[in-house]
Amino acid sequence: MAEQTAAPSSATTASPPLPPLIQNLPDDISLQILARVPRFRHPFLSLVSKSWRATVNSPELFRTRSLLRTSQSSLYLNLRIGASFRWYSERSPQNSSRTFTPLPSIPHHPVGSSILALGPKIYVIGGSINDIPSNNVWIFDCRSSNWEMGPRMRVAREFSAAGEFSGKIYVMGGCNIDNWSRSINWAEVFDPETGLWCAIPSEIELRDKWMHASAVIGSKFYAMADRGGVVLDIGRGGWGNVPKRLDLGWRGRAAVVDNVLYCYDYLGKIRGYDVEGDVWKELRGVEKGLPKFLCSSTMVNLDGKLCVVWEGKGKGNGKEKEVEIMCAEIEVKRDADGGLSGAILRLDVILVVPKGATISHCLAVEF
Repeated sequence: MAEQTAAPSSATTASPPLPPLIQNLPDDISLQILARVPRFRHPFLSLVSKSWRATVNSPELFRTRSLLRTSQSSLYLNLRIGASFRWYSERSPQNSSRTFTPLPSIPHHPVGSSILALGPKIYVIGGSINDIPSNNVWIFDCRSSNWEMGPRMRVAREFSAAGEFSGKIYVMGGCNIDNWSRSINWAEVFDPETGLWCAIPSEIELRDKWMHASAVIGSKFYAMADRGGVVLDIGRGGWGNVPKRLDLGWRGRAAVVDNVLYCYDYLGKIRGYDVEGDVWKELRGVEKGLPKFLCSSTMVNLDGKLCVVWEGKGKGNGKEKEVEIMCAEIEVKRDADGGLSGAILRLDVILVVPKGATISHCLAVEF
């Protein structure tokens, strides 16, 4: 009788244990060590080994950096140049002057999409392609510089309002409400942890289609529509109308710093809206260093500072064929008399692009 070959034991078939990230140290300690390395050194860390590369791109490292407060923010720009959209990222904010490098673009970038950053990822929400609104969500992972398709919204949208609060993404408007399904999903919330979109019940008299600006101040999500605006109190629940004074003074893209909403007025000056006092105040101390922002400028909160990006002067001999993209970083504060003042910390030319290029979005991404 032929001998039967013994079945291999589990000990011989099990995969060998992964080597520790750092020899003679537990991986949780090694993770805290790697989390203290500046982010712009991470490409060099990725060359050490496969396990280091996986750790550098892992959610665990991002959470550890957030807990240790070692995460860093940098600017990401989306420009419209002709019929195409181009993305750029800041190389290293620690340099004496800001420099930007081009990034991969979405195969078919939608028009009128809402764009925001959440953690190390950028979300491009909805928009239209060939004049057809879409419910697509594109996600760019800034750690790996890769685009991927995310979970689709429940309805297609273009020119919607989007904001982030407590790790979730809220969107409203930008869709027709000519049937029950669209009406019930006029506002939605996305949870990245579960990957699910859920409808937010809304009052029918508040449902406008087009949204042209939005911001989250405290726990309230403000969205400006063609006629007035709406506010969703995320913390307590419930809807309301945007204060009339805020509606009349809000112009262009805005940024929220220390619960003050900043934008530029019709004279091109930066003003801040104090929600508690329901009053607009001019930002003092920056008049001589900045131009008048009459169009095509955007703002963002960059590590608690007001960052303004705009189209500067043209370049080239004879007819100007290029234009400079400028960036100012401003420290803002409340004065003893209740006013607002700012100090320009740095002013840079960050890009030179073909004339006619417009700034679509400016984002501060933290990771």
